[in-house]
Amino acid sequence: MNVIENKRFGCERDLYGSRGLIVKNCRFEGPEDGESALKESRDIIAENCYMDLRYPFWHIDGIKISGGEMTKNCRAALWYDRGVEIVGCKMNGIKALRECSDIFLNEVEADSPEFGWKCRGIRISGGSISSEYAFLESENIRADKMKFAGKYSFQYTKNVNIANSELNTKDAFWHAKNVTVTDSVLNGEYLAWYSDRLTLIRCHIKGTQPFCYCRRLTLIDCTMEDCDLAFEYSDVKADIRSEVLSVKNPHKGRIVADKIGEIILTDNSVYPVKAKIEERNK
Repeated sequence: MNVIENKRFGCERDLYGSRGLIVKNCRFEGPEDGESALKESRDIIAENCYMDLRYPFWHIDGIKISGGEMTKNCRAALWYDRGVEIVGCKMNGIKALRECSDIFLNEVEADSPEFGWKCRGIRISGGSISSEYAFLESENIRADKMKFAGKYSFQYTKNVNIANSELNTKDAFWHAKNVTVTDSVLNGEYLAWYSDRLTLIRCHIKGTQPFCYCRRLTLIDCTMEDCDLAFEYSDVKADIRSEVLSVKNPHKGRIVADKIGEIILTDNSVYPVKAKIEERNK
């Protein structure tokens, strides 16, 4: 592989169409305000590079990025790529990852609105992600020891497995399908509305009006905090090892909790309320 080290690139498509290239300690910046530095390349390694220009990694087949930083000016950094590995990198530009496949993020610090849209095959190990709108319509996601902060995350996703993680997010998992979250904290409002086949195992759930309009929802050994108006119109099997402030009009299934503050069954429910609602040991 050819090696380029300690260089500055500022022009349009400076390294366009490269093959088998290692770029070390380089800076992609300058008054030329060029873009698409490595577009349409193959087998690229970028080590400890500083990226301050737009669209650097588009249509790349095989790329490994380690160390370094993508600034806020590095907009839409990775689009339409296959075989992506990012290790110990800071990703700060908007729309940092989109329509990519076979992605591995290891100890990445991302602060990127609209992160990870329409991707296929994402593995996340450690690190932190802050994004207002993350992982829209992405599929086949596995995350372990991830810290997430933002709004509207994992909407319309499919085949998601998350473990040992902390999610601070509202409107998460809306319309998501086939999702399992284990040994994690989910803190946010309006969790998982319209989801299908969501399973939470030993999770701590916090926030108002969770799990409405859900299909095939399962909670196993979970705890809840400040959760009111839960399970409205949902098909649910829930074993909750704490108090639930209130349960409202669950459609069907069974809900067991240590304590239920209020059971709300309204006359104007638009679905029949057939779920069994029980306090443990009563």
